[in-house]
Amino acid sequence: MTSTPDETLPIRSDHDVVMIRQRVRVRAVELGFSLVDQTKIITAASELARNTLQYGRGGDMHLQVVTQGIRRGLRLSFVDQGPGIPDIALALTDGYTSGGGLGLGLSGSRRLVNDFELESKVGEGTRVTVTRWK
Repeated sequence: MTSTPDETLPIRSDHDVVMIRQRVRVRAVELGFSLVDQTKIITAASELARNTLQYGRGGDMHLQVVTQGIRRGLRLSFVDQGPGIPDIALALTDGYTSGGGLGLGLSGSRRLVNDFELESKVGEGTRVTVTRWK
């Protein structure tokens, strides 16, 4: 698998979440994603950026264009140094929320992408990496 250099965007405010949605849209269009695939990766990016801001106390999103054989895709990594997730299996359960949301951010995002990885250590932070292939 090959990838282009990372593009890093900060997640410190609601405005940054909007900027991430816009940047992911631009890159998805550049790659020729269908409208459905654009919507899926943008929605996942929005949910994960909001989680990074709300639960991780802010962080960064790293965006890469990746290639695997003839496939091309977008890989997004959301990284924070927040409190971490004590029970990852529970956090990925539909309807579970540690805040006031609907509990669909992580589990919903996982359904919208082709590849989903979540790493978290309590007291150290969380990294969620998703890839949507064209």
